[in-house]
Amino acid sequence: MSKQSRRREALLYHAKPKPGKIQVVPTKNYSTQRDLSLAYSPGVAEPCLEIEKEKNNVYKYTNKGNLVAVISNGTAVLGLGNIGPEASKPVMEGKGLLFKIFADIDVFDIEIDTENIDEFVATVKNIAPTFGGINLEDIKAPEAFEIEKRLKEELDIPVMHDDQHGTAIISAAALLNALELTDKNIAEVKIVISGAGAAAVSCTRLYMAFGAKSENIVMLDSKGVIRKDRESLSDEKAEFASYRKIDTLDEAMKNADVFVGLSVKDIVTPKMLESMAPNPIVFAMANPDPEIEYDLAIKTRKDIIMATGRSDHPNQVNNVLGFPFIFRGALDVRATKINEAMKMAAVKALADLAKEPVPEQVNIAYGETKLTFGKDYIIPKPFDPRLIATVPPAVAKAAMESGVATTEITDWEKYQDELYERMGSDNKIIRLLMNRAKLSPKRIVFAEADHLDVLKAAQIVFEEGIGIPVLLGRKDIILELMEQIDFDADLEIIDPKSDENADKLKYYSQKLWEKRRRNGISLYTAEKLIRERNYFAGMMLSEGDVDCMISGYARSYPSVVVPVFETVGRFEGVTKVATTNVMLTKRGPLFISDTSINIDPTAKELAKIAQMTNYTMKMFGLQPVIAMISYANFGSSKDPHASKVREAVELLHKSNPDMIVDGELQTDFALNPEMLQKKFPFSKLAGKKVNALIFPNLDSANSNYKLLKELNGVESIGPIMLGMRKPVHILQLGASVEEMVNMAAVAVVDAQQKEKRAAAAEKQVNT
Repeated sequence: MSKQSRRREALLYHAKPKPGKIQVVPTKNYSTQRDLSLAYSPGVAEPCLEIEKEKNNVYKYTNKGNLVAVISNGTAVLGLGNIGPEASKPVMEGKGLLFKIFADIDVFDIEIDTENIDEFVATVKNIAPTFGGINLEDIKAPEAFEIEKRLKEELDIPVMHDDQHGTAIISAAALLNALELTDKNIAEVKIVISGAGAAAVSCTRLYMAFGAKSENIVMLDSKGVIRKDRESLSDEKAEFASYRKIDTLDEAMKNADVFVGLSVKDIVTPKMLESMAPNPIVFAMANPDPEIEYDLAIKTRKDIIMATGRSDHPNQVNNVLGFPFIFRGALDVRATKINEAMKMAAVKALADLAKEPVPEQVNIAYGETKLTFGKDYIIPKPFDPRLIATVPPAVAKAAMESGVATTEITDWEKYQDELYERMGSDNKIIRLLMNRAKLSPKRIVFAEADHLDVLKAAQIVFEEGIGIPVLLGRKDIILELMEQIDFDADLEIIDPKSDENADKLKYYSQKLWEKRRRNGISLYTAEKLIRERNYFAGMMLSEGDVDCMISGYARSYPSVVVPVFETVGRFEGVTKVATTNVMLTKRGPLFISDTSINIDPTAKELAKIAQMTNYTMKMFGLQPVIAMISYANFGSSKDPHASKVREAVELLHKSNPDMIVDGELQTDFALNPEMLQKKFPFSKLAGKKVNALIFPNLDSANSNYKLLKELNGVESIGPIMLGMRKPVHILQLGASVEEMVNMAAVAVVDAQQKEKRAAAAEKQVNT
């Protein structure tokens, strides 16, 4: 993507459909006059009086206990410097978004227009009663140290400057595990710290809290080694000044065991790495470019354990592993501060989690066969769903044990369940999907690329590394639209109606005729059909010239389904193709099948749809819990419509006893665990959270998914084709650009999965 195009896209993202990235949403009913009289006057007086009597009732009657202020004066915005409070607001809103999606914490971002320490501290103190915690952000050193120190002393709610402590906590967890792998003692290792800002100081202090010795630490700033004999050192730099008579990074690196970089790119050379002790630990965390390139480092030293701040290399030191979960734990016990015990508990929890068996969902998300504790996996991945139930309890326990908690958690198992429930509103399945697609991008034919929105989607797919588009349509129109949207890429563009592609037209026509000649299609008809874009694209996919296909934006569903059925066909053993839509609801992803193809499936076909949905959900890294939906519950109606669903369940229980599936069930019972447990405790779904609904016919499935989408604004991925021989996915008419990008990612992941399946089958045949 060109710089101009990226700039335009970023500005559009922040401006539309409404400015900014976060908003305030009511949590109570407000539809009637009675509701409003309770929400405001006169009803609001009652909680006010209760809080006046007992100040801590503010946690009972307001959102204070789940509200954090992200506060900055914009003096040290990452990569941008001192840009001022207004210009820092998009960054603070972004931090608020991360708090919400990773830990379900609400945020008000506060930008303060002062660089004076006293004014800043006074402002924060004056607004502190609103909040359950304060996250300081992007404040320049050395002022940041003084501001945090004073606020921690003078406020009775947790305060943390994430720029200081976030990197310290994550890198400390990584360091403990790296030392364990190399069989080194933290009290004995020689550590070089490149950088002397807020993060570097906090990292060094935390390493020392875990046993690192000051005499073994050398810190450098832009002037070189910070030594005791240097004049005009700040208090923070003086704290880590060395007695050693060395001046340069080159000298400091000799025989060092650990290098921690929080400075600038490319300051570490291969020669420096070679001079380090055996099994060196190198955390090159300058962003976006590390102190030494990852590939160069591992090429130079085969025995190295390497971490960076980047997501495209192993061992990413990412603050999002820390701050949302630390504040979550602190808020949940109403801690008065975030102290050293709580930070150290977070470090240990992260370090220990990396040693636990990794859920298949995480392996799938990162394209790994099996992530295991070792030199390329020393800290958990940001998409690990266990973080929410691991770090907050550790932090909360430390707060209680160290005496800064003002309320206690007694049922830890229940607390963990509540934490998992908080993540139901997080649509992280899309992030997992995109991340997985990018690990092995595939060639995607966009059959309607001469439509502006389709081309925009193809541009995002290409520029984000999700896939490699092949563009079908009028070449002149596609080129004109590409210029219009600044889509400068050397991609294959094919017009099926143009004689420029005579060889391909002839070849695909012959192959289509061979496929369909026993179904009444002549060679002449095949030659005519192949000039239609969906037949052409389908044959490209069938013949392996592309890996997946996207179509349906500008044509009705049936007009696209027929060509792909005739060209691509079903997977071996599949008698009926179906579709599923993933609804990204507040309770988590919910699969709905069959939303597009089978009008009135039989019991046997319903069972097959459930099996294919089950398989597809596992492709997403989810454990399927499937309800077979009807208007009746467990035999309460003998009508054929209900009996059909009951028969499908019986077939599934016999053929797939390991599947978690049951019915027939009404939708409310399926989605309400308490109702289901109370009324039908014998069900295989009792005590479980249903995440898939198989409807008895097309009317009900299609209507329900569209109702959810339009009335509740639920985002949908799909319809995803189930049972096709190769990855072809058909959009709903007029799909949005975002929906098309999501479907492209699904298509790539589908192609990856089918590739693995084929390889496994071939291996089995050969053995």
